[in-house]
Amino acid sequence: MHSKIDAAAVVAFHDRAVRNPDWPIFDEPQSGAWTWIAANHRYNGLLWREEDRARRLDVPPTEIAASKRLIDRYNQKRNDAVEALDERLLGELGRVSPEPGARLSSETAGAMIDRLSILALKIHHMRVQAQRHEAGADHMHACACKLERLVAQRQDLTSCLDNLLLEARAGRAFFKVYRQFKMYNDPSLNPYLYGQAP
Repeated sequence: MHSKIDAAAVVAFHDRAVRNPDWPIFDEPQSGAWTWIAANHRYNGLLWREEDRARRLDVPPTEIAASKRLIDRYNQKRNDAVEALDERLLGELGRVSPEPGARLSSETAGAMIDRLSILALKIHHMRVQAQRHEAGADHMHACACKLERLVAQRQDLTSCLDNLLLEARAGRAFFKVYRQFKMYNDPSLNPYLYGQAP
């Protein structure tokens, strides 16, 4: 595994994972910042699967409710991994002082890597649909067009990530960890959980 974080290495890692039939249930152990890149990608994979399962019409409502709870849990872990990744990356950049006038990026490197993870999943699943002959030529063509746009979107995002990392390493840009504060998951902040819902 590459130790350096750059867009090409991240995209290759994401694509390799989605092609593995055992993923996201089983994942290869990683180290350093890759630990959090892998965790984020794994939870995005679990989220994707659970989101599909939550839309079933052939199961009792209790199974859908269980899926919704898993979605909340996976989403929280996904966000936790993004924040841990950003902390790790900022720690590695700790010796770099931003230059006067350095730009603040509204999106963190971890958030971009999270979006790349989701795009890897979309590209993988759209490619499957674009090759699904039994769905018919119109379906395959529509999915092939969508796949082309997703690939272009990922290429643009990889450039943005590489530019942010390059500029941050040179002190010309910086980003901050803001925290997601998922209030609906916190029993002390969600009025339906602490018993004072309107």
